[in-house]
Amino acid sequence: MYKLNKEVRIAISGKSGCGNTTVSSLLAKTLDITLINYTFRQMAAERNMTLAEVIEAAKTDDSFDKYVDNHQVELAMKESCVLGSRLAIWMLEKADLKVYLYASDDLRAGRILNREGGDLQEIKNFTSMRDSEDSRRYKTLYNIDNNNYEFADLIIDTQDKTPEQIVQLILDELENKHFVTRL
Repeated sequence: MYKLNKEVRIAISGKSGCGNTTVSSLLAKTLDITLINYTFRQMAAERNMTLAEVIEAAKTDDSFDKYVDNHQVELAMKESCVLGSRLAIWMLEKADLKVYLYASDDLRAGRILNREGGDLQEIKNFTSMRDSEDSRRYKTLYNIDNNNYEFADLIIDTQDKTPEQIVQLILDELENKHFVTRL
């Protein structure tokens, strides 16, 4: 159990399949704070579109990215939270802790296969296309290079760690910074 010592905003980023959603959810639950993880996936569901349709539309319509990104930051500024998104560490400038999760392309594809099913090669191809499109859009929209994350407070290679181990590393860092106290 942990107690917050102050209002805290934790930004967690990583590419698809890095464990971003799982880790963000587990961390928010552990700290009993709000999880903000509004993504293209949720937007697609709300608009009765497929994820691929949203990604395709976002290639020519900046409003998709801008809505998701601005909406998340607005929500994050209201209260203590964990903001988990592709651009959280770049967009939430006032984050108290910025965490980047890393995993190899093969591991990410395998995780997506386990989560969603399908054909591994098709997932690798789709994930590669998605990574490329995401990077292009982020550079165009915000002049952000999402492959440059060295400024993050904590960079975690998720290759050989469970979500619980990753969350513990984040909690340890929060404790070191005196943002939380272990009870």
